[in-house]
Amino acid sequence: MGSIIDGNKIAQDIRNEVRKGAQELKEQQGIIPGLAVVLVGDDPASQVYVGRKAKACAEVGFLSREYQLPAETEEKKLLKIIKKLNKDDLVHGILVQLPLPKHISTETIIAAIDPCKDVDGFHPVNVGGLVTGTPLFVPCTPRGIMELISRSGIELAGKEAVVVGRSNIVGKPMALLLLAQNATVTMCHSKTKDLAAVTGRADVLVAAIGKPHMIKANMVKDGAIVIDVGVNRLENGKLAGDVAFEEVAAKASFITPVPGGVGPMTIAMLMKNTLEAARRSVNS
Repeated sequence: MGSIIDGNKIAQDIRNEVRKGAQELKEQQGIIPGLAVVLVGDDPASQVYVGRKAKACAEVGFLSREYQLPAETEEKKLLKIIKKLNKDDLVHGILVQLPLPKHISTETIIAAIDPCKDVDGFHPVNVGGLVTGTPLFVPCTPRGIMELISRSGIELAGKEAVVVGRSNIVGKPMALLLLAQNATVTMCHSKTKDLAAVTGRADVLVAAIGKPHMIKANMVKDGAIVIDVGVNRLENGKLAGDVAFEEVAAKASFITPVPGGVGPMTIAMLMKNTLEAARRSVNS
């Protein structure tokens, strides 16, 4: 049985560090980190996530603002709110909850956010910075995964890493972050031929596909480090990852569970990104 990476504990450690950093910033500079979250529509999963962000802000001592808009909100109204938040000195981080209603262009909205307040790391300036190794902010889930790996004492240099999934939110930035740590990286997706042969070579396997229990034991190398990003709701209401946990855990050296693995890290890293944005504002 591999070592289970406890995302809840590591996320709590990070929130404790952020709370300490926020207190120091308040005492030394008189600045309280501020995060504004904008939610359009009534998607239940998004509402739960926004609630968790507000709770995390309270825990670490941040100013938290929420804008809950009806699903029929026009794009120009949302752009107006973002423009106002861009100019608000009390707001250091702006996050527009995705997905947005279909009549609103996600690309237009993300591009309207000041890159210096783009704590989600999705603005083209930050995406480009990630490619060149100079981002202001790294997307929260991939950054959280790198923290899980680092704080578990895992060395990435020279390892063969395989990322299954090519989304802009997880897969692509994950590959770039692994590459920056001198791993040899392969990206897989729905068109990959003989997926099991590719994943079976991985020293580090990151599964971000969105299909429950897709990664089986016969697809995993003995002693591999397995990071499960998937969060899938089964018919019985339980959460399941993209990895068949029990059978894969028997082969892996390290593995993240679902829930309690990658999930808690996303909001923890959002708090860390917001603190960094507030610190940068001192010199801007």
